[in-house]
Amino acid sequence: MSGHSKWHSIKHKKAATDAKRGKAFSKVIKEITIAARLGGGDPAANARLRTAIQNAKAVNMPQDNVTRAIKKGTGELPGVSYEEMTYEGYGPGGAAIMLEIMTDNKNRTVADIRHIFSKHNGNLGESGCVSWMFNKKALIVLPSEGVDEDRLMEVALEAGADDISLEGDVYEVTTDPEVMETVKDAVEKAGFPVSSASITMIPKTTIKLEGKQAVQMLKMMDTLEEHDDVQNVYANFDIDENIMNSLEDE
Repeated sequence: MSGHSKWHSIKHKKAATDAKRGKAFSKVIKEITIAARLGGGDPAANARLRTAIQNAKAVNMPQDNVTRAIKKGTGELPGVSYEEMTYEGYGPGGAAIMLEIMTDNKNRTVADIRHIFSKHNGNLGESGCVSWMFNKKALIVLPSEGVDEDRLMEVALEAGADDISLEGDVYEVTTDPEVMETVKDAVEKAGFPVSSASITMIPKTTIKLEGKQAVQMLKMMDTLEEHDDVQNVYANFDIDENIMNSLEDE
């Protein structure tokens, strides 16, 4: 099982806890704000904003929060100006890691991220050092309970999906980013409830980690996910499911 898929499944299970802590809200608000700033405040004309609003609904964000975030992005309300960037580096055992960042203080953020890498036996690298190891894809996630897998596969592939896989208690539908909305609409029209739809980075190959390196990697991923300025974390590790589950139970 790829590190991306299993980690995504863990994040899915932790979503309710993250929402209670406000972590999910803060990340989604940043994404809505910057999407509105770059593409305007009309979801009908801004695909990135439409996706961000759906992800806000997935974590039960009140509509008032969404509206304020959009207005901050378009300049109708005062707000923080966020800068987008990507950091790349290596974790324990040489696993490749990519981070998508949104920050209002680049110097503070890079110092924090460098410290996290160092603390967990990794190192922050130069731009482009690991990005070639990943493919940009869209990922549509839906709960597996009660789903007719054959029917889901038929609908998704007909609409242009690349692949469908069962990861824990969710199905993950992988597509090219350009057809994400087409596939998502087709899946929903067929009666399948979509939990989230997002653009992601999927590793071309994975690195098997065991023992101490596996534990360090999982703790590093968790710490990076918790950082306020980190929107998304991608990595190419592969770790035994029993070790992954032990982290879930902590």
